[in-house]
Amino acid sequence: MKRGDSLARRLLAWLLVPLLVLGSLMLLQAWFEARRTADRAFDRLLEAASLAIAEQVQWQDDRLWLDLPPAALEMLATDAEERVFYSLVDRHGRMITGNAELPGDAREAVSDDDTLLYRDIAWQGLSLRQGVRRTRLEEWQLREPFEVRVAHSREGRDALAAELWRANLAMILAMAALAIVALLLAIRTALAPLTRLRRAIRSRDPRTLAPLALRLPRELAELRDTVNDLLARMRRVRANQERFIGDASHQLRTPLAGLSARAELALRQDDPARWREALVAMQATSTRTARLAMQLLSLTRLANPEYCPELTPLSLNAIAREAVREHWTACHRAGIDLGVAGAAAEVEVAGIDWQLAEALGNLIDNARRYGARHVTIRVGEAPPSLAVEDDGPGIPPARRLLMLRPFHRDRDDVEGSGLGLAIVDGIARTHGARLEMSEGPGGAGLRVTLVFPGDTP
Repeated sequence: MKRGDSLARRLLAWLLVPLLVLGSLMLLQAWFEARRTADRAFDRLLEAASLAIAEQVQWQDDRLWLDLPPAALEMLATDAEERVFYSLVDRHGRMITGNAELPGDAREAVSDDDTLLYRDIAWQGLSLRQGVRRTRLEEWQLREPFEVRVAHSREGRDALAAELWRANLAMILAMAALAIVALLLAIRTALAPLTRLRRAIRSRDPRTLAPLALRLPRELAELRDTVNDLLARMRRVRANQERFIGDASHQLRTPLAGLSARAELALRQDDPARWREALVAMQATSTRTARLAMQLLSLTRLANPEYCPELTPLSLNAIAREAVREHWTACHRAGIDLGVAGAAAEVEVAGIDWQLAEALGNLIDNARRYGARHVTIRVGEAPPSLAVEDDGPGIPPARRLLMLRPFHRDRDDVEGSGLGLAIVDGIARTHGARLEMSEGPGGAGLRVTLVFPGDTP
């Protein structure tokens, strides 16, 4: 929807379109009805005029004879000053008398039946309405058929039709104006609950996530419930963030307090050996604290819903080999056998190299901290997968999902922050992969697998 667009204007436009179409059809129907009404009214005059003329037809000297009364044609004269024409025609189609030789109607021959036919004709450059009366002269010894043809121009009809149409037009326009006013009031009334909802949302304190409690129509009630569901999810997110911040503060406060205590203790000593011992301990603590800070930053970035990095084609074999090279020295010093079992063919996925490297690093570090002696990085082909297997104590199936929560550790006697698996889970979601945890080789230890989507880049 364009900026500045209005739902009220859209509704008004969509409702006015059929209203305008209906109004146009009503105007068209009113115009045709006005013409039909005018034709019926003037056709009655044609009927009366032709009947008045027919009643004056007589038989004299073996021929038809007409003494036309002025009233017979005056009844056709109106304020529009139409031109009036008539003619008397015998049974053979010969004109007996009249002021114009009007054409006949070929639909029927002259018969003994008294009939009246109407039609529109173009004659001598004029548009005329003609009435043809077919009748007969009856005497005790004579039955003579004849036709009375009467026609007049359409000025009066058109004037009457225009007057009737103008009256209908005024009524239709008044009805349209009332309909538009009613439509505007109806739209405003229908959108009033939406206005209340907008004002309620706008007036809320941005720090509150309490649900909305407005009485709304069913359609807007669904929107209110959807907003309330969103607020409920935001409350859960905020609660998780507050818990995360609290846990992170606790995790950072402990080593920082230890650094401060060791530094204070070292300052009270005069023995350089004690100073060196304190410096070594402080270096180890600062290293763990720096790693914790990096893990917190990684987890925070992965939890950001607006973080949408670009995925590029990566080789899982290359990622696994690089992880072995990076962590081999630390594992070798700890007496851990670190190896890689690559796939026979090249396996590519769409991903981010540093994130996958960090995931493998966290899994290797977890295996090292929890007492594993053999760690293997395994690459799968169908579907593409990246797994870290170890022969350590493993994790009971009932506790595996809990291990994905930040700062949750399976054992308290092992150094660590409890962020490793949470970070791996976030990296898996970023890559659209599925995180699986199961027993290691031979039913011992732990296998953590990232199963990527089957389609390769």
